[in-house]
Amino acid sequence: MGRWVRTNKGFLVLLLCFGLFRTAIADWNPIPSGSMRPNLLEGDVVFVNRLAYNLKVPLTDVVLARTGEPKRGDVVTFSSPDDGTRLIKRLVALPGDVVEMRHEVLFINGEAARYDAAQTLREKVATGLTVDATRLTERVQGSERRVQWLPGIAARNSFAPIVVPEGEYLMLGDNRDDSADSRYFGFVPRQLLIGRALGVMVSADIQGHWMPRFERFGQKL
Repeated sequence: MGRWVRTNKGFLVLLLCFGLFRTAIADWNPIPSGSMRPNLLEGDVVFVNRLAYNLKVPLTDVVLARTGEPKRGDVVTFSSPDDGTRLIKRLVALPGDVVEMRHEVLFINGEAARYDAAQTLREKVATGLTVDATRLTERVQGSERRVQWLPGIAARNSFAPIVVPEGEYLMLGDNRDDSADSRYFGFVPRQLLIGRALGVMVSADIQGHWMPRFERFGQKL
């Protein structure tokens, strides 16, 4: 065993450096579900900057130093406060914000989001189930993104005003009626933030025989 280690020392060092790079500096994250539609699709693989917010001890949530401040509108990867699952959502509200939702309409600090550029289409939400969907541009508190509503789908599309606690954040999926997010598991503490997603590295159509979607390669978020 010792001889094998000596013989392959260079390869083992390379593996160690690669592991440290992925767990502390940068990473990639496959998109397994439609919770971020229409901006991220199942089969996308996004590039994640792990140093965007915190420098952590590799493989832990122990923060050594803060490297940047999360911003409203960031697409963030984080560990679910519910069960530790890695998730990717939109950071919608910051510490101290008063946030509310009334029948899909988002309010932040008393400002109602503006919605325009509506588009209607059919969206597949499960095997054999296709529903009407509405896509709109949502603008509020200086940030904007395309969001999707699924009329007729039971979801938590209303909640009373609540103040985001210090050191925590409210996350929502862009696909508002098909996303398990802060409406279900609560606020996300800063130490659970993994990094900021910057763009799509590669993409494959998982429902179309895994054919590459070249038009999505390199797409920024």
